Amino acid sequence: MSKKVIIVGGGISGLSTAHFLHQAGISVKIIESRQEPGGNLLSSSSSGYLLEHGPNSTLHKPGREDDALGRLMDGVGLTPLEANPLANKRYIVKNKKLIALPGSPLSFLTTKAFSVKAKLRLLLEPFIGGSIKEESIAQFVERRLGREFLDYAINPFVSGVYAGNVHNLSVQAATAKIYALERDHGSLIKGALFGRQKNLSGMPKGRLISFKNGMGELPQAICRTLPGDSIMVDTKVVRLKRVKNRWQVFWEGSGGKAGIEEGEQVILSTPASQTAKILEDTSLVASKLLSSIHYPPILSITLGYPQERVAHSLDGFGFLVPRKENIRTLGTLFSTTLFPGRAPEGQVLLTNFIGGATDLAVERTGDRELAAVVASEVSHLLGIEGRPDFVQATRYRESIPQYTMGHLEKLANIDRALAENRGLHLRCNWSGGISVGDCVRNGELLAKDIISGGSS
Repeated sequence: MSKKVIIVGGGISGLSTAHFLHQAGISVKIIESRQEPGGNLLSSSSSGYLLEHGPNSTLHKPGREDDALGRLMDGVGLTPLEANPLANKRYIVKNKKLIALPGSPLSFLTTKAFSVKAKLRLLLEPFIGGSIKEESIAQFVERRLGREFLDYAINPFVSGVYAGNVHNLSVQAATAKIYALERDHGSLIKGALFGRQKNLSGMPKGRLISFKNGMGELPQAICRTLPGDSIMVDTKVVRLKRVKNRWQVFWEGSGGKAGIEEGEQVILSTPASQTAKILEDTSLVASKLLSSIHYPPILSITLGYPQERVAHSLDGFGFLVPRKENIRTLGTLFSTTLFPGRAPEGQVLLTNFIGGATDLAVERTGDRELAAVVASEVSHLLGIEGRPDFVQATRYRESIPQYTMGHLEKLANIDRALAENRGLHLRCNWSGGISVGDCVRNGELLAKDIISGGSS
């Protein structure tokens, strides 16, 4: 069993791994470049609004063997806040109007979200053969379900989850559960009906959760359970060096400080671009592969309005915008509907997103101008009168890692390039899933491997 593990990066991947290692009695040292741990799981308050500067919620699947998130919350003494049942209702935009997505087979028959032709096209799906080559999400969905389903169901979903481009993302890497339905059952519909997955999206059902004071409570709770001297902040790791059976981690801090941490094992839980720089001296091949993983820019723009000026009932999770609609806003969350305590009494909070892989122009546009674009588009869709009372923009120059075509092969090549570096591990959301739940589960799996001696 390892005596000490150094974790570079204090986002949810690194913190989760640290938690499970610490529970097993293994000493951990976290080195974080920002002023505080948590990565993009950051919540703040302003003018009575509770703002999220990263994920607004996550999916919890209690009672399952892979419920690492539940074990983490129990371990740090954190009680989740379950979303309003209205969150099960979701909207898309079609012909510049909001239309509720069907929530049952019967409602699918009557929904206006899809034409009769598109509904009949689905009847052919069980009879369509598989493909032996890697496909983009667009190629896969259009082949199996038709163009309209791609444009008005999958395209907005991908924009909302990945801020990605369906023509570039790999179906095997980015939507592995959907791909598995074809691989294992020969059909999405057959897989949904007879397989372990019980819905056509391929996504397991669960509870949508956050916390009373926002998603930022999760990393804060983890940090409280770790020893006070186990976290270094405002500290940048510049390189690694293997000396006999130990790793030396060279760091630079504020005020010209510098030093070395030593441990038997090192976990890099940093974005791909940072990981690439750290590994330049260890493996130039792995470094170049990591630097090729793209993160598009995105802005989260929160808008506050008096409830009386919003015509729409906001009776749902929010809405997603198909790229075909030529609206720049990617989607909007009805934040005050989802969870209580998100806005002052009588006010509503809308969390909106703009940018992503299909709108790189946001890099060259100011926050104020983009906020005005979003406010105008959202006001038209929701029937809002007047300007917002509250506006807050959070910019991510590198937002969500894109699992593009060839991503799985790229990850395999990275593993091969680093295979001789015993005790070195990479664990972040550019591999194994981008959601909070994915990161926690992957952190637990790595911790178990280290505890058992499998990664020594």
